[in-house]
Amino acid sequence: MKENLKFWAILKLGPFHSILTSLFAMLFCTAIHSQRQKDSLEIIKLLEKEGLTWRLGDREGHAECWEATPNAINVMSRPDGSFIDIPVSVMIDPPSNMMGNGGFAFHSNHRIRIDGNSATVGHNEVSVDVQGKESLSYEVRFLEKFDGEWKMVGQSMHFYDHPPENKIDTTSYIQTVDIETGLIETVLSINNHFEAPNWHPDGHLIVNSKGLLYTLDLKTTDLKKLDTGFADKCNNDHGISPDNKWLALSHNDKENPSSKSYKSAIFIMPIKGGEPKRITANVPSYWHGWSPNGKTLAYCAERNGNYDVYTIGVNGGKEKRLTTAEGLDDGPEYSPDGKYIYFNSYRTGHMQIWRMLANGKRPEQLTFDENSNWFPHPSPDGKWIVYIAYTTDQKQSHLFGKQVKLRLMDLKTKEIRDITPVFFGGQGTINVPSWSPDSKKLAFVSYSVN
Repeated sequence: MKENLKFWAILKLGPFHSILTSLFAMLFCTAIHSQRQKDSLEIIKLLEKEGLTWRLGDREGHAECWEATPNAINVMSRPDGSFIDIPVSVMIDPPSNMMGNGGFAFHSNHRIRIDGNSATVGHNEVSVDVQGKESLSYEVRFLEKFDGEWKMVGQSMHFYDHPPENKIDTTSYIQTVDIETGLIETVLSINNHFEAPNWHPDGHLIVNSKGLLYTLDLKTTDLKKLDTGFADKCNNDHGISPDNKWLALSHNDKENPSSKSYKSAIFIMPIKGGEPKRITANVPSYWHGWSPNGKTLAYCAERNGNYDVYTIGVNGGKEKRLTTAEGLDDGPEYSPDGKYIYFNSYRTGHMQIWRMLANGKRPEQLTFDENSNWFPHPSPDGKWIVYIAYTTDQKQSHLFGKQVKLRLMDLKTKEIRDITPVFFGGQGTINVPSWSPDSKKLAFVSYSVN
């Protein structure tokens, strides 16, 4: 016992004491920093959830984000100088007509101060409504931790007019949605028109903009032009082969002798870039799907005045017509087992989702609602299809700049649910396969305009 006391006395008085003190201090600071990082991430996710549930009209989910406290501040100022003082109780139990109006909120420049179980967050917000109109604000949020969980207790929102500038193009918000948690994350917002993300297993998206293709790294958000050789008029119908080695693209071939106004033809090229090889001789042809064995392409094509579903070998040759119904058949995509081709069709006089056997036999209608439903994409695990629903009847058109939402169908039960609020999108939002390889997330694009 005496020897042990002697040892610790020497340790305390000797050089080891300062070393241990420094070590413990460093570990303590690291622990605090790690906890603050964790708290910051939890707070940002809470703010995103609060905004999303409000726009979805999810009363229960939104109420979970708030806690009523005495003397809470919840005010909003307008550009004209007026302001509204809103009781926190309204945020927890709002009137039914206040919620569920759709759109998205995009946060940036978070400044977070955490003091024990209290936090203050300041951030910029761009709110985009279902008409594509932007509202700008600076918002200060007040939070407290209850039983280890962060809750909002108040906020101060300051709306201001858009600064005078010459905005000459669409703003594209390239986003992902988690089909289980409902979390929607913004990968990149950019003041250019981008469309149709494909999700590559290596962790990047392939998108198109103004005739060119780009890769977008999901971690770094680096955007790089993809070499497509002579094909500089690519549209939003492109996609990755099952072995991830090839890319199918649809390019407007102006040199084609056809008298048709738009001359889209299908090509394939190496996934990392290179000179495309032409597959379809006739125009217009718009790629939409690879067979699971990589040997066949499915596409929409206009022949003799009617748009139908066709297939062709990956090396070209004679095309095979699979649908003959009057009206548009579009968006053909194979199921992961190769048994079905999913597509959208106007054959009933209203655009709905269908599927048929891969040889074109036994067509089966899957949706029966008032929406105009387009572009069904089966998940890699074969359990789901996602599709875009226009909330008003668009006849045979799928235009840009409409009110749309993404919907998910369970292929076993045929149950359907919304996975986004209604937002400003349409053409370019989700034209082509955009599932993550693990079938947990989807990539899509929403927009704002002048």
